Parts: sequence; C-alpha cells; structure tokens
Amino acid sequence: MMKLSHSMITDKDEIKARMKAIKTFILDMDGTIYLGNDIFPYTRRFLDRVEETNRSYYFFTNNSSKDLQAYIDKLDKMDIPITKEQMMVSTDVILEYLSSHHPGAKLYVVGTPALLRAFTTAGWTLDDEDPDVVILGFDTTLTYEKLSKLCTFIRHGKTYYGINPDLNCPVEGGEFIPDCGSIARCVESSTGVYPEFFGKPSRRTLDYIVKATGLKPEEIAIVGDRLYTDIAVADNSDVLSILVLSGETKKEDVPESKHQPDIMIKNIGELAKLL
Repeated sequence: MMKLSHSMITDKDEIKARMKAIKTFILDMDGTIYLGNDIFPYTRRFLDRVEETNRSYYFFTNNSSKDLQAYIDKLDKMDIPITKEQMMVSTDVILEYLSSHHPGAKLYVVGTPALLRAFTTAGWTLDDEDPDVVILGFDTTLTYEKLSKLCTFIRHGKTYYGINPDLNCPVEGGEFIPDCGSIARCVESSTGVYPEFFGKPSRRTLDYIVKATGLKPEEIAIVGDRLYTDIAVADNSDVLSILVLSGETKKEDVPESKHQPDIMIKNIGELAKLL
C-alpha cells in the first residue's frame, strides 16, 4: 500500500519499530557517508551494525563525474570494500534507458573523461559532429566550447537528457561546487530547454533500485542529505526516506520543503543506534 502522508517519525521507539521491516539501505555518498575525501567517523560503525543485524547496504550516488570503478576504489581506500553490485551511479540508470529507447544512437556527452569512458565501455558511439542524442553530466572539466556545442545541438532539435539534477556538490570544509543541475540551468538560459534527468529523484531511479535489490519497496530505506533528490525519490512510494543532517540540508530547511522525509536524524551514526 502506498503511503498517503508524510508525517515524520521522530520518536526513537517508533523509528526502531519502523526499522524492523527494512532489509536494505540505499546510501547516498557525498554528505551522507563522507564529505569529499573525508569519511565521517561514524560511517564504519553504521555499516557494521547493518551487517550485524543481517541487513544489506548499497551505495547510490548522483555524482556522474566519476565511473563505477572510481567509487569502488574510493570506498576501498576508506576501508569500505564492496562488490560491483553494491555500487550504483546515476549514469547506470540512463545507460539502461538508452539501451531500450535509443539502441544504436550516436551520443554527444558533456562530461568528464571518466563519464565518457562509462559510455564507451557500455558500447556507445560518441559523436561530437552529428549525434542523435545529447547528454549532460556533472562535468568538472567543462569548457566553453563543450557548452556552446551542446546548446547548438539542442537548438537543432537533438534529443537532450541530463544525468543528475543536483545543483551543488558538497566538498571538504563545508563548501560546495556547481553540479550538473546548475550547468543545466545555464544551458536553459541559452536554449530555453531543460532536460529530463535520470538520477535521483527520477522515478526511473527508484524503479532501477527496486529491480536491482530484488526487494519490495517497503523493505528498502533510502538515506541521504538532500531533500530534492534523496528524499524526493521516495515520494509517492512505500520506500522509506531518511534525511541526515550531515550534508547539504539543514534542519531549518525541512519545514519549507515540499519533499518531507519519513525520518529525520542527525547522521547515520545516530541511526546505527536504532537498528
């Protein structure tokens, strides 16, 4: 049955009771388990507690600037060894969609070398002269030439998609840098076109997660620090949304948001105590 309201669970005993149905946690990365290259001191404790209680965990990041292996390697350096199946990136969602909706299409991808490799490794042909589909990712190597070319293709009517809608990416020291959503707004200012996105909070991401885990929605909890992505992706579903205040969102931001979490908690270290 679909949840009909967003009355937040705040009582610790109620949170404990709700956790009993959860079999897996889908964890955001930046702002949830680490900031930039700095892992939070409580992250390992939470992951250990998940395993001790016979649950599983996956990581899902909207950050499309790196490929799957880069995240696996980064986690390994933080003493979090995982399997390939435990790592999900927003790029995976659009790759699956392209396979079924644009087979054989030539792509122009605005992104980092790592993002471009993810597409070529998956068998896609990249074409910066006459593509069928243009795709905007989180490009930390963005140049004016790439931006201009993207806008030109969009004006010529090419199919246009965005990978993740995040406006900012948190980094060390509590700072932020412009993310894919901010670049998309720049493109929109020039072309009047805003893309469909495939990362959180797209329903395509939620469907992808349910399929990948093989679990019922009510057995899944999504944990993250952003209302408009991590929490919004669970809207109108039985997936439990848990907001942590260790990243972008501050407590005072929550009342004004149209996306309300089922549970709000300081960080995953506090959540570990309730499993």
